Order: sequence, then C-alpha cells, then structure tokens
Amino acid sequence: MTLLHLFDLDGTLMYGSAAPVEISRQLGLSAEIAELERAFGAQKMGPHQFSVAAHALWADLTPAHVRAAFDGAPWLAGIRDVWQEIRERGDYCAVISLSPSFFVELLLEWGAHAAHGSVFPEVPFTRPVEESGILTPEGKVRVADRLCAQFGVSRSDCVAYGDSVTDAMLFEAVPVSVAVNARPYLAERATYVYEGRDLREAYQLVGLTRPGVDAS
Repeated sequence: MTLLHLFDLDGTLMYGSAAPVEISRQLGLSAEIAELERAFGAQKMGPHQFSVAAHALWADLTPAHVRAAFDGAPWLAGIRDVWQEIRERGDYCAVISLSPSFFVELLLEWGAHAAHGSVFPEVPFTRPVEESGILTPEGKVRVADRLCAQFGVSRSDCVAYGDSVTDAMLFEAVPVSVAVNARPYLAERATYVYEGRDLREAYQLVGLTRPGVDAS
C-alpha cells in the first residue's frame, strides 16, 4: 500500500510561526504582519485579501530576504529525515500551504515530492497577486486530489498533517490525520495529536500503525 503524506507548512512544519511572519521579520515589518494575521485568524479577511495585503507590504522584498527567512525559520527537527524515510518506503510526501509559492517551493530542496502554495509573482514583484492563484481550504483538497492522480493513489491512501482550521477540510477528506501543535478545533477532529518540535515523533504515530507494520 503506497501512502501520500500531505503536510501543511505554517504552524505545522514550522513551530509557532508562519512563512509570512518570517518573511516580514526580514523586512522589519513584524508588527504589520501580526495585524494581518490577527485579522485573518478572526476571519475578518479571507486568503485572497490577506495575500493582496501581504504582497503590498512586501514591496521591497528580494530573493535574499526570502532565503534568509527560510533559513532562519523555526522548523521542526527531523523534516528531512522523515521525508527521506517516506521516499525509502516507496511512499510520497507533499506540502500544501496557503503561504506564498516562492517560499513553499523551497521545501523541494529538502526532499518533498511536490510543494504547492498560493501563487505569487516572482520576487522582486513587478505584477499584482491574482485571486485565481491563491489557495483556500477548499483549494487544498483540490490540490490533494491532483496529487493523488499524479502519484497513482486515492484519498484513502492519504495522511494529512496540519494545525489550524484551514486544514479541517483536508482532514475530513482523508482517513488519517495528525494534528501537529494544533488548535483545539482541529485536534478534536484528528486521528492523532502531537505536541512537540520533532516531526519524526509525529510521523511515528502513523508509521507504527500503517497497514502491514507490527507496532508491538
């Protein structure tokens, strides 16, 4: 049985932070992005509104800022180890995030088979954000379906990892889910719940109980 592991990024692979926060920190705009994050969390703005506002905030963003934000982010330990093990088992791993694609796609360097984020213009920006490219919670499920088709699996072969309400629809769409440092709403809906800073431990919850593996 081949599995497809679907990872959220913000608050899941990254402990207590998010790509927009780390990007904004590089530009000295932590207070400004925090205000946008609060509005988004309170559902006062949707993914497209948030992305447009962040895009405007990052007018001076350069590739060097993006790389520094990625390299300095508070990643969970063991991400590359987990993805290497997934590959060695003949399974697949992918990242699906509402964060900007130019940040999310850097995780391909760590061994993800695929990485999908909200489609932003190339950095430095010369074009606006287009609404059609911004991912939503529903969009995460559509991306997961495309990945299933790409890798020759079905939803029943998927495991989702997430932390917030934006992952709830994906959790409902697949049979196995892992809430990683998650808000109570999502934790209550997950197959497994993990609190900590090592993805190897979260992955082990699934690895020890996958079909054909003796957990004794």
